[in-house]
This record gives sequence, C-alpha cells and structure tokens, in this order.
Amino acid sequence: MFKMFSGWSWMIQTLFVSLSIYSPEVSDGLVQSCGYIIPESPVLTIGSSFTALCILNETCHDLGNIRADQIIWKIKNSIVPKEQYRVINTTVSSVTFNDTSILTSPLICNVLADGHIEQNIYGIAVTLGLPPEQPENLSCIVYQVENHAFEMKCSWNPGNHTFLETNFVLRYKWPTEKFPDCKPDRVNNSCSIKTPEFFVDLEVWVEAENILGKAVSEHIVFDPVDIVKPLPPRNLLVHSELSTVLKLAWDNSIEQTEIMHLKFNIRFRTSDSIDWQEIPLEDTASHRTSFTVQDLMPYTEYVFQVRCMKIDGKGYWSDWSKEKSGITAEDKPIKGPPLWRKVDACNSSGNLTVHLMWKEMDRSEANGKILRYKVVVRAKPPLTLPPANYSVNNTNLTLNLSRGTYDVAVTAYNSIGGSPPSVLFISASNSKAPVKNMTAFPKDGKLWVEWTPPSDSVNDYVIEWCELSDTVACTTEWQQEHGTSKSTFLKGDIQALKRYLITVYPLYTSGQGSGRSSQAYLHQDKPVKGPTVQTKKVGKNEAVLTWKPLSVDEQNGFLKNYSIIYKTANGNETVLDVDPSKTEYTLSSLASDTLYVVRMAAYTVVGGEIGPPFTFTTQKFGQGEIEAIVVPVCLAFLLTTLLGVLFCFNKRDLIKKHIWPNVPDPSKSNIAQWSPQTPTKHNFNSKSQMYPEGSFTDVSVVEIEADDKKSFSEQDMKPFDLLKKEKSASEGHSSGIGGSSCMSSPRQSVSDSDDGECAQNTSSTVQYSTVVLNGYRDQIPSVQVFSRSESTQPLLDSEERPEDQQVLDSPAGGDSAAHRQQYFKQNCGQDETNTDESHLERAKQVNPPVSEEDLTELQNSGQSSQACASGPERNLEEAALADAVCPSIEGQTVVSLETMEINTATNEMLKSYLPQTVQQGGYMPQ
Repeated sequence: MFKMFSGWSWMIQTLFVSLSIYSPEVSDGLVQSCGYIIPESPVLTIGSSFTALCILNETCHDLGNIRADQIIWKIKNSIVPKEQYRVINTTVSSVTFNDTSILTSPLICNVLADGHIEQNIYGIAVTLGLPPEQPENLSCIVYQVENHAFEMKCSWNPGNHTFLETNFVLRYKWPTEKFPDCKPDRVNNSCSIKTPEFFVDLEVWVEAENILGKAVSEHIVFDPVDIVKPLPPRNLLVHSELSTVLKLAWDNSIEQTEIMHLKFNIRFRTSDSIDWQEIPLEDTASHRTSFTVQDLMPYTEYVFQVRCMKIDGKGYWSDWSKEKSGITAEDKPIKGPPLWRKVDACNSSGNLTVHLMWKEMDRSEANGKILRYKVVVRAKPPLTLPPANYSVNNTNLTLNLSRGTYDVAVTAYNSIGGSPPSVLFISASNSKAPVKNMTAFPKDGKLWVEWTPPSDSVNDYVIEWCELSDTVACTTEWQQEHGTSKSTFLKGDIQALKRYLITVYPLYTSGQGSGRSSQAYLHQDKPVKGPTVQTKKVGKNEAVLTWKPLSVDEQNGFLKNYSIIYKTANGNETVLDVDPSKTEYTLSSLASDTLYVVRMAAYTVVGGEIGPPFTFTTQKFGQGEIEAIVVPVCLAFLLTTLLGVLFCFNKRDLIKKHIWPNVPDPSKSNIAQWSPQTPTKHNFNSKSQMYPEGSFTDVSVVEIEADDKKSFSEQDMKPFDLLKKEKSASEGHSSGIGGSSCMSSPRQSVSDSDDGECAQNTSSTVQYSTVVLNGYRDQIPSVQVFSRSESTQPLLDSEERPEDQQVLDSPAGGDSAAHRQQYFKQNCGQDETNTDESHLERAKQVNPPVSEEDLTELQNSGQSSQACASGPERNLEEAALADAVCPSIEGQTVVSLETMEINTATNEMLKSYLPQTVQQGGYMPQ
C-alpha cells in the first residue's frame, strides 16, 4: 500500500493543484480555489506524526466571506474527525495525525459555502515509506571463470523494503587508492568487480540511500587471493590395476603454482548405490594430478568425483568434477550362492523329486562374472550311493532321488576360480523345531517379517513368499537371512493391494525345521465390489441366502465381515453382520407373501463395498400347509369314489336293469340256422339253402314267472291249464321238426310242479314256432314245413312280465285251445339231448328295443290279420297264436309275430311285445 503512494503521490498532487488553480468560476456563490495546503507533497515515515495546514487567501473573503472554521478535512472520501482539527485564525486551519500508518492519499481541504455546498479548496498527495536499513552479511567470492581469468562478486542483505526508491552502491578501495562505485544491475543485493588484484588488501562496503535517509554497511578488508573458488579438475580418468585397486588421474584448472597451491577431495560409490564414500582429506592434502584408491571390491564398478581448493584452506572448494566410473579386476567368489529347495511328495516309485534353487550372487560376493555352477549330491547313511556331480549354467536343478537323506553342495565359478560351497541338508520331512510367533505386517513402506527363534542353534533362516491370486500361479520367491536374525523385510518387488503368503524355515546343521506361514498385505483398501447374493430356498417366514465369495484379487485386503441389508418395499432396512468364512445365511422372521430387496456388502479394515440388489418373494403357505389341505381332500375324494364303486357293485343288477338291460341278440339264436331240407345238419354256405324262397317263419315266446301265477285270476289261468293237459297231445304234432321246443334254456315252460315237465326253474317259457311256406305272389304252397326254435336267448323285458302272459287267456283263442295244448305237449316231450350244439350258439348282436309306435302299428296289423290269413292254409297253431302272414311285395317272404287281441288288457300287453323277422343272421325289428 505504501509503495503505491510512492509511485502515485506526485501525480495526485499535480491533479489537485490543477483543480485548485484552474477551477472555473460558477454561479450560485461558488468561487475559484482560494487556498492551499502546506507542506506540499510530503513524504512521511510510516508510523510518525504529521500536521497539515490549510491557508485561505483574501479571494475567499471577497467571494463568500469564507472562514477557517468552515474548513473540512478529508482522506480520500472519508471525513477526518473534528477532534483532529484546530483553527489557528480566520484563515488557517490545521489537522494532526498521530500515526501516519492510517493516513491515505490524497489529503483534501474543503469549505462549506453559502447554501451548505461543499467547495474544494486544495488537495495534496501524501507519500509514506521507510528509511533504508543498514546492509548486512556483506561477503565476496573470487570466481575462476577461465584458466587465467577471475571475477569478484560481492553480495549483501539489503534489509526490509522501504516502499520508496532506494539506491545501493558498492564501494571498495585500497589503502592508497579508491575505485569507482559498483552499482547493482537488477537486484539490490549483489555486484560484480572485474579482474580483482591479488596479494593486496581490499576494503569493501555498501551504502543505501532514499528520501528519508541513508545507511552504510560494515567495512570488510581481505586479499582477493584468499577468497578464490577455483574451477574443478578436468579430464578425470579411472584405471583398473588390481581386484581391489583403481587409479585416478586428472588435470588442474590452476596450473600456475606461483599463484596458489591446491588440495583435493575425492569421493566414490558403487554404480548401484547412491551413498558416497570420501577419501580422507589428509591423504589428498597436497598438490597432485593423480591418486590410487585401494580396498575396493573385486569386479565392482565404481563412480568417482574430484574437487579442489587452496592448499591452506582459505577460499572455497570448487564444484565436483564430472563423474567417471571404473571396474575393478575379478577375484574368486568369497561365498557360495544362496541355496534353497522344494521337495515334492513321493511318486509311485517311492522316490523324491527335489527342485534345487539358488540365487545369483551379489557383485560384492561373486567378485566377477559367474560362468557356471557345480552341484554335488551326497547320500547319507544308510544309503550307499556314490556322489553325483552336475555342471549347471542356470540357477536351478531338478533331482530324482531315492527316499533318504542327502547333502547338496553348490559352488560358483568365475574366470579366477570357485567359491566356497553352499551346503543344504535335504530329507523327506522337516523334523526339526520351527520358529515361534511368526507375524508379517507393513512398516515404513516395507513388508516386515518377525519371528521368535527356536531354542536350538540356527545356522540360517529362509524366508519364502509368493503372491496369492486367483488368476496367477503362486511363483515362489525367497531370501536367506543369518541365523542371528529375528526380523527382516522382504527384499523383492512387493506391491500394494496384493496378498502374500510368507513362510519362515530355520536351517540347522543336520536338517531344517518346519515352516511357519502367515498372510499379509503391504497396503489394504476396500473391496473392488460387493458379493452378489441369491436365494437358495424361500419359505413362508424364512429365506436361505447364498453368495459366491469374493476372489482374492477382488478383496483388496482381509475381509472383516459381510453385512446383509434387506428390507420390504415400504419397510426399514435391517442390517446383519455375517462371518466372512460363510457362504450362506438364513433370514428368519420374515413376512409371508412379501417382496424383499436384499443387498450384501463386504468390509475390510479400510472400508466396504455394497453388491447389486436382489429381490425375492416369500411364499404364501409354509412347508406342509398345502399338503395338510390337499391330502385330506384327496383322501376324502378317494374314499367317496371307493364307496360309490362299492355301492354300484352291490346294486349292479338294479343299475343294469335301469341303465343297460339285457337285449337278446338274434344273431346267436338257432333260428338263424334253420334249414327246411336238413333240420339236423345246417349248411350256411348257401343263402338259398338256408332260406328257401317262399318260406315263412312265425315264432312267439311267452315267459311267465312261477311266483306270478298267484297274480292271475282263475279265469286267466284256464288257458295255461289247458296247455298243460294237452301236453301229450301236442307231442304227436311236431311234424318231425326234431328236438324239444323247450330248448336247453334254463327257463321252464308253463307248468305246475309235475316231474314230467321240462321246466325246472321258477320262470316258465313257452316256445313255439311256425314255418310257413308261401308261394310267389300269394300262391299257396302244397306242403307246410314246421321247424322248432331252439334259441337260448332271453326274451325282452316285456316278455318276462307276468301281466303280459294274459294274452294266452284271451277268449279269442278258445276255439283252438285243443290244438295249442297238443302242440306244447309234442314240443316239450321231445328229447332235448338230441339238440345240435351248434343250434344253441348265441348271437353277438343285441336287437334294439321296439318303440311304442311300432307296437301300436303291430296291434293294428293284428286286428286285420284275419283278412290277410284267409284260406284253408291256416292251421290250429296259427289260430291259437293269432299269427297272420301276409305277402307285401312280390318275391319277398314276410314273417309276422303277433299276439291275438282278446280284450282291453291284452291290448296293453301288445305294446311291450317285440315282433321279429327272420332274415340272414337272426332277428331284425320290423
């Protein structure tokens, strides 16, 4: 801020002066500037006190009667408090500032003219700053810029900034001569003097000056030759002489010893190190151009640098020379290579597979370039095998050894000779004591391993480690530590976020101990992702969650725990912690038939990561609830079905009667096998022989239950008694039909309990048949042929009803009762044993039932049957059965079965009578 005042003070002062002088006269009582401020453009020390005076001239009295008590002081646009004002007289007013650090530029003097209008009188710019401080730490150095050219440069501390323009000057002189001042070029803290004179004292000092004051530094006196900083040695060379010696040579920049003598400082390091070693100064404290460095390591590359200064120690060290490297000569290796092995399990032949491994030796141990390795394997008793020698060019060897104990020695060879052998004891098992309390942990950016040594003396320790990964095989690395060690860090490429399996083996003189292992990270982080959870089983109030464990590469550290986070659509979240070793968990106390959203997070010591959400819905019914409902229902249904089947089986006769009654199959009736020519031997090959043209058959069967006889009236039973009495008479009119008309059916004829009757059952059957031969176009045949029906088919349901048997009691049949009785006697008297077996075959086709309309038509046709049956051809049997055969079409044979219409009761029974027509194959309904 104060520096700004120093730069703009004169400009602001000039501006306000111009405003005061050239301000035009205006109306309304405003006048030109009629005063001024003293001091004019002051430069003030920051923090000091300051007083300014505003003086009004006589023009102010003439133009407005302006007085000093009307003056107002301002700093920029801020009014100075009136407590700082002082009116000296009517024309002079002063203002005082006790601390100029609060004073800002410009300082303005104004007055209040008529009408309380503020009129500017004068303004000044105030500059604030500090006087210069005394320059300190003045020092000079003579630099060697070329082989014979020097330049002196002096520098100092200029002190605090003054905020004002300050001039610095470097002055120097001899005791008898003063030299021109040296002014700094760009900065105020240094100045250079060309070609200083040596071997004479020079007095040097610095002066600083600004508007507020002047300051002078302390005077220093010196000989420029005592402050010289020479150039570093040039052309450094390194020569190898012995395995532990290197010789250095260089050129000095100051060759004139008459000017000054030099001493040297030599430092060196190995090429693979950053730490320098220095040759003792007393060994190089003489003017020289070469030096021999001893006690170096064989076959090792070293880097050297050299610097110099005045031999008496006055002045400054030169910069270091450019680096130069050299390699010492080879020597025999000082020790054998670090040796280790891995033993596989015994194979099928019982031998051991041993993988020998050794590391390349450090350059400090190899003392040269290793050309080959010699491996000697010696068997221990009780084995008596000779030693085996192997020459190997690499750092590993696989051996197939018999089960036993061995000593393995590995010797490294370079161009000079061989190393001491590295010996390793190999056995089938690690029988010695292991280390104790083995741990691994990160520290100071390294992965450290600590252990407690066993009680026995240990020669060496082998620390073996490998990176655990799901994608990369575990490549074994190892290092060997001295037997006195208790901790070490892994000397390999150990990376962060990688898990390492570390094992420590103690090595004894007679064997090795078992390994102790631990896993560790150099640095851990939160997992890459969270587990993906799924449901293994979902019930009514529980769900079994399962997840795939995160791989080692995804964990980025040791898992501390899993967290299961689940909630319903509108519910609060529930968080459960799960052991990281588990892969499934059962959620309990869930609501049934509810949608749940579940996520899973994995946590390390650093943090956690949540996996993707998964939804599932609990079941509406629990395990066994559906079975508890379905099983009883099924059992009830099966029980109901079983009871229904048993009921139907028990009532099968009744059900059969109402649903599917027995219908006779006419195709199995013997009537289909009748032959007029050969009654006892039938031939079905010729249709003309089976049914000769003009033959008619009339068959009627009446069946009466024995128990139903009581239901008939005495008058109704008379026709049946007549039939019984005429039984023997009817046997003589069988007309040679052959066989019994009663057939072999279990049904019995109408009879009482006589032993001579053919009927033995409770139901009686009356069978009769008439074969009528009719001529073409109503021509009466000359011979009638009768054939007895031996069908075993039951009659229709209407034929078994007792009330239908009343047709036999019809009065219309009274005139032929004697003939009927004689007919039944003849048929029933035949020997049934002569009946051909083929005549008793039943037909497989059941005739369809006859409708009521057909029965009505049959009844009407029966009423007119007398007209159709006129002529002497009607016999007594046809009259008794009221059968009428009428021709309907030329060339056709019509068979008609009817019952005679006797009274009104008989008409009702005709509705259930089923007439049959004899055709090929059996009975067919008309």
